[in-house]
Amino acid sequence: MLNFFICFFALNIIRKNLDTSRYFRNNIDVLKVLNFLVVPCLMSADIILGSSFKFIAEAGWIAVLSYLIYVLYQERENILAGSLLKAGLPYYIYFVLVFLIKYTLPALYKTVDDYLDLLNVITMVWLFAFGVSAKNQLNTLRREKEQKEKVIHENEALEDLVRERTNEILQQKNQLEETLEELKQTQNQLIQQEKLASLGELTAGIAHEIQNPLNFVNNFSEVSTELLDELKEELSATRLPENSADIIEDLVQNLQKISYHGKRASGIVKNMLEHSRASTGERQQIDLNTLAEEYIKLSFHGLRAKDKSFNSDFKVQADPALPPVQGIPQDLGRVLLNLCNNAFYAVSKKARENIPGYKPMVTIATENLPAEKAVKITVSDNGSGIPDELKNKIFQPFFTTKPTGQGTGLGLSLSYDIITKGHSGEITLESKEGEGTQFIICLPVS
Repeated sequence: MLNFFICFFALNIIRKNLDTSRYFRNNIDVLKVLNFLVVPCLMSADIILGSSFKFIAEAGWIAVLSYLIYVLYQERENILAGSLLKAGLPYYIYFVLVFLIKYTLPALYKTVDDYLDLLNVITMVWLFAFGVSAKNQLNTLRREKEQKEKVIHENEALEDLVRERTNEILQQKNQLEETLEELKQTQNQLIQQEKLASLGELTAGIAHEIQNPLNFVNNFSEVSTELLDELKEELSATRLPENSADIIEDLVQNLQKISYHGKRASGIVKNMLEHSRASTGERQQIDLNTLAEEYIKLSFHGLRAKDKSFNSDFKVQADPALPPVQGIPQDLGRVLLNLCNNAFYAVSKKARENIPGYKPMVTIATENLPAEKAVKITVSDNGSGIPDELKNKIFQPFFTTKPTGQGTGLGLSLSYDIITKGHSGEITLESKEGEGTQFIICLPVS
């Protein structure tokens, strides 16, 4: 009975507090089999078998105790296993010694029986003392384990709290960065508007100065035409010298041409004044198809007014499904005018090379991009193109590919700022030297 209690409780303590996976054989928990099968069977054999067969049960107890001592020895680095080993080893030695003497030297066994009983008492006291010590150690280990788990739990809670606070700080940091970026964009827009306002005032002043003499030219050409018509009526009944009627007719035609081109010039000046009108900075719905057609015509007639020899075809490819965009019309108009001016300059320059079969062409196209919630404007020409080594510099301030005195280098830089900073869009360049250039603008649809 004593062996049963020793083996049963020892196996329970070992299985609950030590890692016994190394003692599995073919995925069978050997210690569990000993605990719940072999030990109860040995106890039954102890009770049922008579004294003549008791040898079998005692040999079984020695086998179980030997395996327990082996397991405890293997795990002796563990404090609990070391204590159990110290507690059980004397009893194990005693039990084996008694078994050997009893069944090999029965006469000696009868002689030393009293001494063996005394030794049994000593081993039992030893076992009990170290058993109590092992129990205290077990309780201490459990408390330490509970304390460790508590500390781990508190650490996890603290880590969660730190993680939560860190996320809050990161969110606040991101919000501050977004606010700073918005402030920078607002500052850039204000600087851009100041630049454009100064340029617009200069353009408006020049246009006003041109407007006055143009009004005189238009008015006096019309009056002169009327006077010549009256003169023709007065002289119709009079015999005039030879060629006088032809001269009067030529004068009428010349005055009509002056009046026609004067009105054209007035229209250009009027568009310039509209273009240079100071932007209020207020956004409104813009029909880009109408804006594109207006400014490509303004660019063409403006260049024709400066250079009579200039000529080029142009066309507008408008997307009828194009939605309106939110923006500042004057600013977007400046961008389109600048891109069209550059395109007409490029085709004009190539036309002067007298290439056989070359026909200058500038195209402005609009396209709806519903998947990207954006619209695209493309200004393309079949001019000389831009060399690859200059493409990265094209949007830099004061950089120009035109000869000295023909360009300020600010047009594309201002256009880039208007699109990217003023309208949250993109402007990109595609060009192949000798074949042509495309400027592509993408604007978000609100």
